[in-house]
Amino acid sequence: MNDHFGPKPWHQTNWDFRAAFNFIFGGAGAGLLVAAAISGGAGTALRVEILLGLALIGAGLVSVWFEIGRPLRAMNVGFNPFTSWMTRESFAAGLVFVLGLAAAWFDSQPLALAAALGALVFAYCQGRILQAAKGIPAWRVPALIWLIFTTALAEGAGIFVALALLLDTPARGVLAYFSLALIARALAWSIYRGGAAKGTVRAALTVLDRAGKVLVQFGTIAPLVLLLVAWFVPEAARIAALLAGLAALATGWQFKFALITRAAYNQGFALPHLPVRGTR
Repeated sequence: MNDHFGPKPWHQTNWDFRAAFNFIFGGAGAGLLVAAAISGGAGTALRVEILLGLALIGAGLVSVWFEIGRPLRAMNVGFNPFTSWMTRESFAAGLVFVLGLAAAWFDSQPLALAAALGALVFAYCQGRILQAAKGIPAWRVPALIWLIFTTALAEGAGIFVALALLLDTPARGVLAYFSLALIARALAWSIYRGGAAKGTVRAALTVLDRAGKVLVQFGTIAPLVLLLVAWFVPEAARIAALLAGLAALATGWQFKFALITRAAYNQGFALPHLPVRGTR
């Protein structure tokens, strides 16, 4: 028997970095599709943004497929739409791929908007998947749903801004949306941290606090300052916006990796009544 099993919380080992990559890549890809649709772009830039968003979602799904251990079991995901958020996530992903590929093929803004709506559903499902894991106190906090959701939006906007600069396409119209996504993510973190304080073990809180500090300082404050520079100092706009986008993306990925792989302590066994030898 594993010596770690007992009344004290221990770190779960069922979900590892491969499961984390589903939330890391999938959330960023969904957020990128949303940002691409909001931008109102067209042509090559829109196609590249959509295809990259789909590639990220696909990479996340493939990663979790390998994490299962017996990949053919993944087919079982499609049979529980009324009870499983994983099934709903897979259905949303299928819809996003159909609409996204059609939008890229026809260079269609209406289809890009439809794909973005599907991507919002996909990101929401990812939050519900984690929150449904009731055995992990750090995951079962209701506010985690919106933290995962807003993190996806902030990451996707960050990728869009960085990509727009590399493709030399306008990104100024998305900067306000990017700023709002960063602020929403910081607020979601604050609300989540307050909820996580109740019932989450100290080791998990230590991991969360360290990752959350990075998320706020380097993933929110620093990018917002850089976006102000980009808005008011045209000569430094490109490099400032690029750094802001990369910072938002990197800190979001770092936070989700820590949340899933390092803060995933269960609550241990609760034994309110212990048996005593020789008594009834």
